[in-house]
Amino acid sequence: MRIISAIEPQKKDLKRVNVYLDGEFAFGVTSILATWLNIGQELTEEQINGLIFDDGLESSYQKALHFLSFRPRSIVEVRKNLAERDIPEILIDETIKHLQSNFLLNDLNFAREWVANRKDFHPRSHSALRMELRQKGISEEIIQKALEEIIDDESLAFLAAQKYKHRLEGLNKLDFRKKLNAFLSRKGFSFSSINPVFIAVWNELHPGSEHGLSINSEDY
Repeated sequence: MRIISAIEPQKKDLKRVNVYLDGEFAFGVTSILATWLNIGQELTEEQINGLIFDDGLESSYQKALHFLSFRPRSIVEVRKNLAERDIPEILIDETIKHLQSNFLLNDLNFAREWVANRKDFHPRSHSALRMELRQKGISEEIIQKALEEIIDDESLAFLAAQKYKHRLEGLNKLDFRKKLNAFLSRKGFSFSSINPVFIAVWNELHPGSEHGLSINSEDY
């Protein structure tokens, strides 16, 4: 048993206190964790270790919340960020559990948000989305579920082309096709998805003219 001899606010962080045992500094904890501590109180080694663990867990949790405040993250991203901050693995595991139980961390929701955001702002193919989500540490099962909920590649390619077509106005058919194909290829779309989109967008920009194309055109 050790006796609390002093509890003093930290000078650099008033939300934390330093705890002294038997006249010597022992550890620092948040003021919230220290609310049940009193000078003269006896602490067992188990209680001391518990306080230190809980303080580390609270610190890890707050760091994770800050990381999540900028945008949604995957479990792997949060785990990597905390590891880079030298948080012990046991605290990282507990932090992940707390975040999940508080509905603040969910890989399926993350994947759904990711593909929805891409669809609305930066459309790209299913294969490109799959690669991005793999890089975020999302499992294949969850990736598949998320991709099943969005439109097919041809529709995504058309959305991407709509955001790009203003750059193609005034081009001849050959240059138009080259630039659109290159743009959509960079987004991961295959020829089978790109070709119908090329025809649709070309016709949008040339309504009712002799330059119009059909799906059976031989000159595109």
